[in-house]
Amino acid sequence: MKKLLSPVTLILALLLVSCGAKGPTTDINLILGDFQFTPAEFVVPAGQEISFTAVNNGAVVHNFVVMKLGTDAGSVFEDEDQSNVYWEVELVPGADVTTSFTAPDQPGEYQVVCRTEGHIASGMVGKLIVVAGEN
Repeated sequence: MKKLLSPVTLILALLLVSCGAKGPTTDINLILGDFQFTPAEFVVPAGQEISFTAVNNGAVVHNFVVMKLGTDAGSVFEDEDQSNVYWEVELVPGADVTTSFTAPDQPGEYQVVCRTEGHIASGMVGKLIVVAGEN
């Protein structure tokens, strides 16, 4: 004899599934607004090609700058920080872009910033989390 799941059991099962951690993705979809990235955290697999789509909904130029592992732009992006950039893209107000980049090979947490003056200090900072791929 088969038992049917009660509505309460079904709802609990769906909640547990929806609360689970999201795995890595090869697609980043991003909105750049004034002083924020939405979303601000991305989990990607190491060494994989990442499809990147973004729109600048802000009133000024915004950048999505991935710093090299172990580097931090501090509260102001300065000329000497340029050598610590892993990858970046710049968008003028109202612009959108679809491009791609290869995720770093080394797992870890990479700082993401907007290098427009005053934006790091105002909180336009994110995180690219690179995880080891499955064998």
